[in-house]
Amino acid sequence: MTTVHESAVSTTGGDLSVWPASATEPRQGDLAVGGVPLAEIADRFGTPAYVLDEGEVRERCRTYRHAFPDADVLYAAKAFLCRGMAHWVDEEGLGLDVCSAGELELAVTTGFPPERIVLHGNAKSPQDLESALRLGVGRIVIDSPSEIARLAAAVGPGGHQKVMVRVVPAISAGGHEKIRTGTDDQKFGLSMADGYAQHAISRILDQPQLELTGLHCHLGSQITSVEPYLTAVRRMVGLMARLREEHGLVLPELDLGGGHGIAYRPGEQALDLTALARRVRSELVEACAAAGLTVPRLMIEPGRAVVGPAGVALYHVLAVKRTGDHVFVAVDGGMSDNPRPALYGVRYAPRLIGRHGAAERASVTVVGRHCEAGDVLATDVELPADVHPGDLLAVPVAGAYHLSMASGYNMVGRPPVVAVHGGHARLLVRRESLDDIRSRDVGL
Repeated sequence: MTTVHESAVSTTGGDLSVWPASATEPRQGDLAVGGVPLAEIADRFGTPAYVLDEGEVRERCRTYRHAFPDADVLYAAKAFLCRGMAHWVDEEGLGLDVCSAGELELAVTTGFPPERIVLHGNAKSPQDLESALRLGVGRIVIDSPSEIARLAAAVGPGGHQKVMVRVVPAISAGGHEKIRTGTDDQKFGLSMADGYAQHAISRILDQPQLELTGLHCHLGSQITSVEPYLTAVRRMVGLMARLREEHGLVLPELDLGGGHGIAYRPGEQALDLTALARRVRSELVEACAAAGLTVPRLMIEPGRAVVGPAGVALYHVLAVKRTGDHVFVAVDGGMSDNPRPALYGVRYAPRLIGRHGAAERASVTVVGRHCEAGDVLATDVELPADVHPGDLLAVPVAGAYHLSMASGYNMVGRPPVVAVHGGHARLLVRRESLDDIRSRDVGL
């Protein structure tokens, strides 16, 4: 990823490289996605609003299936999940990776096959495990030693549950320190280096109702290089070889997680999916041949790379303020609907739509409406110099970790999600209203 404070990024030209493939500019100053003008969506559904291109989501699912034809591709629901999204993912033949009873219940009640779902979590609640067992989830990924006895007891002596073990491969990869999960200094998984992973596996093998099907690892998020995944393959296969020597155990599955990086602004690097698929497969075959192991079935868990580029966030400008050398453009959303800039320092490339702006451009900072100095959406971006209250801004690559991480800060209400496809727009998730907020408060 590029740094935050680099030269200003122009968002008024014709560069649509980080927008959905269906994005068109029917006339100067307008932009349509999925055949629907974004200004029309703002008029119909209000702002802030998330727009999700169904065709882009489906095409990205198919791209993964074609790139990894012999693997199980599981969509990581934490990036974004609603009933419509679960339905699209199911129809495109992907599995699902969930992290809570809430995600699991929503998917299964939508009709998603539970046997194609994997449950994650470094601290699974009793409700998480109860729901997983009741609904018949395909795999539960064990993340800590304490889960083993709890899960075995919940399954019962006559029951059966397939499990995997999340292993920490001691690999540092990812776009920010807060989203790197492959090292021993964070909360996820069981370390290979200190033997905790091997000890946990021994304990699982002592529980006849738990069937260990494979190993799992997840290196982090926003990874744009193939090399960390190749290192992970070698280390995980090495552990598999040791397990065969110590226990006579041949594991049939290997899950390399996700974390596939995407570009948020023009010119940023993204992970080459074709190179990833080719080189990971080659590395896995070679490592297994050297260890004398049967090649396990590969599993991967893309989330952001499936839904991120399919989303657009819409905002209306509320105020323009000039302070010294700075121009602040304040919009009607912010960190309550997109906390990622405040959490990870990520910046976006907003674009003026709905009218043709002045030819001159000004370097501005797009900020949110919330009572935090860190409520910034985009720093050092170029917008038309005549940007003013009432203007409409669109932010691309807004499909992942926006609604799923949205909060109730300042009680502004979470935005709706509008799907576009074939020239039509329909509501997937309605706007959180003041009545919704009031109804949760049960009084004095």
